[in-house]
Amino acid sequence: MPATTSELPPGLEHLILIDQLLVQQQVEILEAITGFETNNRYEIKDRLKQTIYFAVEDNDCCTRNFCGYNRPFTIKILTLSGQEIIILKRPLRCNSCFFPCCLQKIEVQAPPGVPIGYVSQTWHPCFPKFSVQNENRKEVLKVIGPIMVCNCSANIDFEVKSLDKGTVVGKISKQWAGFIKELFTNSDNFGIQFPLDLDVKMKAVMLGACFLIDFMFFENTGLQRPKIGIW
Repeated sequence: MPATTSELPPGLEHLILIDQLLVQQQVEILEAITGFETNNRYEIKDRLKQTIYFAVEDNDCCTRNFCGYNRPFTIKILTLSGQEIIILKRPLRCNSCFFPCCLQKIEVQAPPGVPIGYVSQTWHPCFPKFSVQNENRKEVLKVIGPIMVCNCSANIDFEVKSLDKGTVVGKISKQWAGFIKELFTNSDNFGIQFPLDLDVKMKAVMLGACFLIDFMFFENTGLQRPKIGIW
């Protein structure tokens, strides 16, 4: 049974009547000019493109620039008034198919310090796959991406599926931002779609899935090299 408003973590009530989110990464001028990796910043908007949250990466200079897109991170999601309501934590993990016991994952906390769900990469020889789990690590949804992940003037869809994989219930889409922006920045736009009646906490976990996918596949500056192969 979906949680009542009084049972929700503070700030998540904005997600109750939402079935679609837009995540827009802000262009960092210093990073675009120098290539020096800075903390990522995002706006999270509803289907009317009204900003409902901000998201900021909290990382140190060495980690950002030496670990690159593989870096561990903490991303804080804030209300418009600056209140921290969601924390996303990605540990340092291997990004190679040869280490299936140490694949990517992210923990979602709301309020900060209280886990409400997880997104874990699932090894597959051809497709990027992820398991979306609740606070008890029980699988709720699956996310399956294309065999080739490449910015090539089109949106890239990661389908959100039911546990039996028979029904597509949503998607996480990397939206093509235009040749100039894709070439000279790593500022990415994503759309997230999910069922309106999905548990609100799991809607927040889907935000975590979006950020994990962003860092794994699209964080490099410039035109992203195709990623094909064993996940």
